[in-house]
Amino acid sequence: MAENLGFGVDIGGSGIKGGVVDMDTGELVGERFKVLTPQPSTPEACAEAVREVVDHFDWQGPVGVTVPAVVTKGTVRSAANIDAGWVGTDADALFTEALGRDVTVLNDADAAGLAEDRYGAGRDVEGVVLLLTLGTGIGSALLRRGTLVPNTEFGHIEVDGKEAEHRAASSVKERKGWSYERWSKEVSRVFQEYEKLLWPDLIIVGGGVSRKAEKWVPLLDVRTPVTPAALLNTAGIVGAAMASGRG
Repeated sequence: MAENLGFGVDIGGSGIKGGVVDMDTGELVGERFKVLTPQPSTPEACAEAVREVVDHFDWQGPVGVTVPAVVTKGTVRSAANIDAGWVGTDADALFTEALGRDVTVLNDADAAGLAEDRYGAGRDVEGVVLLLTLGTGIGSALLRRGTLVPNTEFGHIEVDGKEAEHRAASSVKERKGWSYERWSKEVSRVFQEYEKLLWPDLIIVGGGVSRKAEKWVPLLDVRTPVTPAALLNTAGIVGAAMASGRG
């Protein structure tokens, strides 16, 4: 059994999942545990659900928790796919009180970026890594040699008069019934804008659509190498464990 362990919980719009992480390898120790996200997903209800996840493992150490929102100094500043009551909530204090231990809260895309940069697709990249999760919207994380620029929110950058995520999120493809060829044109246009602004050395794409990367990544018209995320649906848990101070 590994001794260098951490614990992360990833709060999503539909599910809250957590697990024990081997901080040397970035792999989960055993299976993850998942509960449904409460409806409404108020801070207090989510805190109870997170406690259920942690108690399932009888975990006694510090915990990292992701939320689909901007987080500054432990306080939630926005609300995407969770209850609007989160805005202004001191989430660090909320979860620390609910769990009776130190808790660190961060944005979910930032957590995925940290995990991919250390253990996944960005592991051997010396330069700037841009992780983009293409789902309901576009989540983003920007890193260089393990250092994160938090809360980037690049999905809200305007591209040709429209927010990037309203052009290139996978939800747009599904809603409009686009082929991968048609959708890749929009993704290319958005990625080209990111290239002009950030000059990344690698773009990592996550979200469910990344599992079919072979159908659309080769169609992209960009200069930056683009690769699918390696950790898939465990990245949030692993990044949260990293943020807890373990590893």
